[in-house]
Amino acid sequence: MGWPLAVSAGLMDKTPRALFRALWALAAGHLLATLLVLLPFAFLLVLAEWQRSIQLGASLLVIGFGAYRLIERRHPRALARIPPTQLALWSFAVALAHGAALMLVPIYLGLCRAFELDAGHEAAGALMKASLGMAVLVSLVHVAAMISAGGCLAWLVYRYLGLRFVSRSWFNLDAIWATSLILVGVVALAFNLASWQ
Repeated sequence: MGWPLAVSAGLMDKTPRALFRALWALAAGHLLATLLVLLPFAFLLVLAEWQRSIQLGASLLVIGFGAYRLIERRHPRALARIPPTQLALWSFAVALAHGAALMLVPIYLGLCRAFELDAGHEAAGALMKASLGMAVLVSLVHVAAMISAGGCLAWLVYRYLGLRFVSRSWFNLDAIWATSLILVGVVALAFNLASWQ
């Protein structure tokens, strides 16, 4: 969701270089946030006897965070224009606050193992448990996908649509995102409880 700030930086400085500098800062902050969330869970995998409690706790955490985001929808106006020098810090804080890596935690903790898995989920589970380096690789792939998609949107809006399009067509995806977090948490919790009995 940081791509509008990249568009803003490009439009304010009247140069595409400002847009791309902003995208780099957003990527750095997002990567740091995903690593901060994923790496502790990578270390927790060592505690195999606590796996069930960790899985249930992660499911409840995802549900709770989604419910919180549905209830607390305010976005401060001060965040509308972040100076380029503070974009990495903004990206880090927002990625943590929005739970950027929480979508990766269920796979990393094996929450997808409750029932028969397809080959893709089995391969993902095996890779994630292979090493601590895999947590770093997953974070890098996630950030590359996020910044590629956001960067394409930012460039298209900056180059072809402009500020008028952004100000007139902006909509808030927080409710959809929060609902998807709750749904994923409930499904993971249901799978865990079903496999426990």
